[in-house]
Amino acid sequence: MMTEQQIIFQDKEQFIQNLKKWVLLDSQLKVVNEKTKKMREIKHELIKQISEYSNNHKINNKIKITDGELRITEKKEYSPLTFTYIQECLQKIISEQEQIDFIMNYLRDNREISTVPDIRRTFSN
Repeated sequence: MMTEQQIIFQDKEQFIQNLKKWVLLDSQLKVVNEKTKKMREIKHELIKQISEYSNNHKINNKIKITDGELRITEKKEYSPLTFTYIQECLQKIISEQEQIDFIMNYLRDNREISTVPDIRRTFSN
């Protein structure tokens, strides 16, 4: 039968192991995210170059590749719906600043908030 000290020690060891695993995963994710960001930047630049070439040389928008096809298209990208944007829009349609302030405060104060556990890591120089 384990004593209370043995259980606490075992829990502490598990805690330390979990911290080590977390740090390892966090480090690996940092590397993967940096690589992913760089790959997205390269891909975005290639999209611009391919699209520009296709438009300038009147190339068909459908290009067959070994496992399917590529379609060169344009898509709409909407800017994020921020409080600043909402306030600017409200100022264009509502003349009374008090009403705008009321709406903005209502929106800010009534957002759904959830609390989740988190661990934040800082790096020493």
